[in-house]
Amino acid sequence: MNVVLWDTRRNDVQKDFAGGMGVGMHPGTGGWRGKIVRHLYKQDYRPVAMNFAYLAAIVKKLGHNVSYSLDETPQADVFIFNPALQTVDAERRVMQSIRKQQPNAKILVVGQVAFAMGDFFADSGVTVVKGEAEQLLFKWDDVLNAETPVVDVGTVADLDSLPIPDWSLFNYKKFRIKYDFHRFPSTYIQQSRGCTFKCNYCPYIMIESKTRFRDPAAITDEMRFGMKRYGFESFKFRDPLFGLNRKKALELTEGIRRLDRPIQFSVETRVDLMKEDTLRALKGAGLTSITIGIETPDEATLKRYSRVAINDDRQRDFVALCRSLGIRTVAGFMVGFPEDTEASIRHVLNYARSVNPTYANFNIVTPYPGTAFYESVKDQIADHDLSKYSVYQPVMKYSNLTAEEVSKLHGECFSKFYFRSRYLKENGLLLWPGLKRFAHPRLSRPNLNNASKGSDSGSATTRARSAAA
Repeated sequence: MNVVLWDTRRNDVQKDFAGGMGVGMHPGTGGWRGKIVRHLYKQDYRPVAMNFAYLAAIVKKLGHNVSYSLDETPQADVFIFNPALQTVDAERRVMQSIRKQQPNAKILVVGQVAFAMGDFFADSGVTVVKGEAEQLLFKWDDVLNAETPVVDVGTVADLDSLPIPDWSLFNYKKFRIKYDFHRFPSTYIQQSRGCTFKCNYCPYIMIESKTRFRDPAAITDEMRFGMKRYGFESFKFRDPLFGLNRKKALELTEGIRRLDRPIQFSVETRVDLMKEDTLRALKGAGLTSITIGIETPDEATLKRYSRVAINDDRQRDFVALCRSLGIRTVAGFMVGFPEDTEASIRHVLNYARSVNPTYANFNIVTPYPGTAFYESVKDQIADHDLSKYSVYQPVMKYSNLTAEEVSKLHGECFSKFYFRSRYLKENGLLLWPGLKRFAHPRLSRPNLNNASKGSDSGSATTRARSAAA
């Protein structure tokens, strides 16, 4: 049986992000500064969605031929689509075209969009696989022989039962995630799946709201294989809550330290899950970057959307500690809530400037189908063109602003965060590690003993608050 994994990078989509809903690229708005930001964003060439790498291995394990097709429709027995919101309309048209040209071919649709929008494909003659795509390892025949258009396959009970992802079909030598690493090629990996928090705008919790963990030894085996087979130099953990199980995280850290050669890796987590001793251990094993979701400093907004708030001082001190350890921080902020005002968006910007992470990404609040937030704001959605659901374009009606005003303020967030002297002064050595050879010794060798520590972090907080923007 010939199986094709069908894919596209239209609209600059990055399918593995936003819980599998996909994100786009900074549109370059905001004058010459915006164009520079977009240029820097485009330096990355992120890997394909991780479930495609798993599926490549799974299809081979099942004894079938598998290939990867980017915007082409070769002859095949089975096509597997993994659409993002930005590409789902275009991909549905391709499905309909395949159905006409190859009427005997099976078309499977997997991923988060398929889970949330099964009815969207009702007239396409496809089978929607509702649940985790990797369940096809166990339910391949059931899905292909299903008489219903939607097959609920659930989730993988034992993540270690899955084969090591197969990246050989993809242009893996080009994979680069430059905001996290300076050694390439890069790849994705997971320690866990699922999230235990309840943020109602987040698609991560749609399939389940608990966390499943892998055996740390299996993870390091996968890393070792990726280093040898593909030459991977850096690994981006795609867990939304890395470090939720501290014991497993530290065990994994020790395993990474024992790899055949040093590698770089990055994680995504919450500030309150990452204790200082864990952070130092991760750094010693090769951690270069941490992604955290700050969203907004307004606690009332966070509470309204079921986000558990973190104390402002703690976030500032965490970023300061990471900087002193030589770890990049990638902080996510959200603007464009339905009730936002010009003042509230500028408040987010000013807070981002005071925290001063290595990278700040300002996302425009996007209503993802399948989330509680989407259900609560359906009547406030102004634009149903899913190709615009990139987190960089406003698609809602706002109580106090126009869409044009939100877009303009969003552009200002980027230009006024990045184009200032304090940003470069505090983050320059993290952005360009090669500069350390020219830096003053006191700048190139941070004093780790004086980094912010719990109740002794007042000096770091004071610096973050008082430093000139």
